[in-house]
Amino acid sequence: MTQDRILPGILLMLAFVVLAPLLDTASKLATAAIPVGQITTARFVVQGALMLPIALFMRLNLRISAKTAALITLRAALLIASTYSFVAGVQVMPIADALAVVFIEPFILMILGYFLFGNKVGPRRIIASLVGFAGALLVIQPSLTHYGTAALYPLATAFTFAFYMLLTQSIATGMHPVIQQLHTSIAGSILCLPVMIWANGSGIVELDPVMPHGLNWLWLFGVGFWAAASHMCMTVALKYAPASALAPLHYLEMVTAVAVGYLVFGDFPDALTWAGIVIIVASGLYIIYRERLTDAQARSILPAEI
Repeated sequence: MTQDRILPGILLMLAFVVLAPLLDTASKLATAAIPVGQITTARFVVQGALMLPIALFMRLNLRISAKTAALITLRAALLIASTYSFVAGVQVMPIADALAVVFIEPFILMILGYFLFGNKVGPRRIIASLVGFAGALLVIQPSLTHYGTAALYPLATAFTFAFYMLLTQSIATGMHPVIQQLHTSIAGSILCLPVMIWANGSGIVELDPVMPHGLNWLWLFGVGFWAAASHMCMTVALKYAPASALAPLHYLEMVTAVAVGYLVFGDFPDALTWAGIVIIVASGLYIIYRERLTDAQARSILPAEI
């Protein structure tokens, strides 16, 4: 693959790491007045409303098979759980702290790949994963003290998003990214809206919907808009460049998350959180390096210690 072809993928991935924290920021701003469940629902409703005219303009085939619809529905359910957990986390935690915990997802994917698919995992990557989890504990421990069990929500996001990524890989072949996002948004809306209707007037703080006022309408729209924009950038980026080339760039999202968190909310990680962030990022980058190295060795049919 030539450098000229990879460059658009790199630029799109950089766009993702800039736009994704804006989704988190809109979510956190909305939590001041809007229940977490309603924010989660808004993501899918707005995203679907944005993706439908795009799909129609591109004249894409909207039909999918029953089997694909079932997988898309499961994918949407995992994304609902991931979104809900993260929004519930940033409701009380700084965005950068929550995102740092979510970044243990590559370690979880590696472990799931070993148990579910029998992927070979050597001692170096196992040690790197354990070190990464230790880094996550450095972030979680003081957060537990300050915010209680809500600090564990990003951990749930990491696990559910790891399963979401595995399922996405299994259905991505042959499906246009716009159609994939559109149907996931439709399925997510179908799953979320009945819950909102049921919870209306129930008094359940996390679910009972309220009528937005003022800027809260903008924050809810922003949740869906930035979700659609950022994930489209990442999806299209993978068409230009392999995941192995783009994965290290994903960690730059920490930089934009810290910057946005400081500028909008005045949050800045303390020394212990920074230590955890550095450990998580370093461990993740090392695992990416080892995976790229072993993949290259496998393609060269050379013995490799993994």
